[in-house]
Amino acid sequence: MSLYRDEGVVLRTQKLGEADRIVTLLTRRTGLVRAVGKGVRRTKSRFGARLEPFTHVDLQLYTGRTLDVITQAETLRAYGETIVTDYPRYTAATAMLETAEKIVVVEKDPALRQFLLLIGALRTLGEGTHDPRLVLDAYLLRSLAVAGYAPALQECAKCGSRGEHRSFAVHAGGSVCSVCRPHGCTHPAPETLRLMVALLGGDWPEADSSADRHRTECSGLVAAYLQWHLENGIRSLRLVERS
Repeated sequence: MSLYRDEGVVLRTQKLGEADRIVTLLTRRTGLVRAVGKGVRRTKSRFGARLEPFTHVDLQLYTGRTLDVITQAETLRAYGETIVTDYPRYTAATAMLETAEKIVVVEKDPALRQFLLLIGALRTLGEGTHDPRLVLDAYLLRSLAVAGYAPALQECAKCGSRGEHRSFAVHAGGSVCSVCRPHGCTHPAPETLRLMVALLGGDWPEADSSADRHRTECSGLVAAYLQWHLENGIRSLRLVERS
């Protein structure tokens, strides 16, 4: 039996048998981990409430044949306490957790930058200092960038010519110039593309001052771009769009 310790964010839980639960986590050192919490669905469980989505936990696990087993869990930060009481924040956070699981993909492949991005996004959502849509779109853009899928926003995705181009093609990789633009591209407002640049670069004063119509257009572009690069769509984004 190989014991190890790590900290992680609970992304998802699934029932297993009568009292157990499979817990999917994104951890600091190990990456994506699926582990069994034995007996956590019992009312007298020592740490069942600590293994809920949106919770940042310190864990001790041992390596099993198919799934690891959680033997200890201590709460470091329960982000869900503030997130679940507000629908826009809850739906944004749910989309973040689903994206984190799908963008990391390979289990037990260290993904420190993705872990830190998720922790920062959940903390920002909990503080309530920015529009949840902006926090979500900033997280999605940065997560894509870390995974190697950053959209071209200040140059043409095809020829690399610098400038504020007026067309955006998801399948081409971002902004495209008038010479390179393919069929099926969209023509977002310049302010929308500037908002995407601000979110990717962490320019919150610029992002917070954006108009609602540009935020809505930005969210549509980011969602389309994300789902183009992931094999499976992010189902929870549909709830965010309705919020």
